[in-house]
Amino acid sequence: QVQLVESGGGLVQAGGSLRLSCAASGRTFSSYRMGWFRQAPGTDREFVAVINWSDGSTYYGDSVKGRFTISRDNAKNAVYLQMNSLKPEDTAKYYCAAKTITAVWYPFWGQGTQVTVSS
Repeated sequence: QVQLVESGGGLVQAGGSLRLSCAASGRTFSSYRMGWFRQAPGTDREFVAVINWSDGSTYYGDSVKGRFTISRDNAKNAVYLQMNSLKPEDTAKYYCAAKTITAVWYPFWGQGTQVTVSS
């Protein structure tokens, strides 16, 4: 069974940085895509970033492009989201998700970690 556990959220001032971690277990993830999503109260879940585990290729949502960086550590089976130049509108619960390269939807999700950016 795939397990995803996020950590690293917290309270930070606008302009600051945080690094989120996602510890993945239960599978060999070489054929998976790992994504970060976020959801603020009363809003739809928003795509943040995705990384192909096999080749490290990445793709970002427009609202975070140039400020956030997704990466993975094969040895630790972990995915990271480095968030710089944080804005109050980045405040949300951030979720790690996993799917195979061929899947349309993400079937595996973590419990989420809260990020709050104060102005």
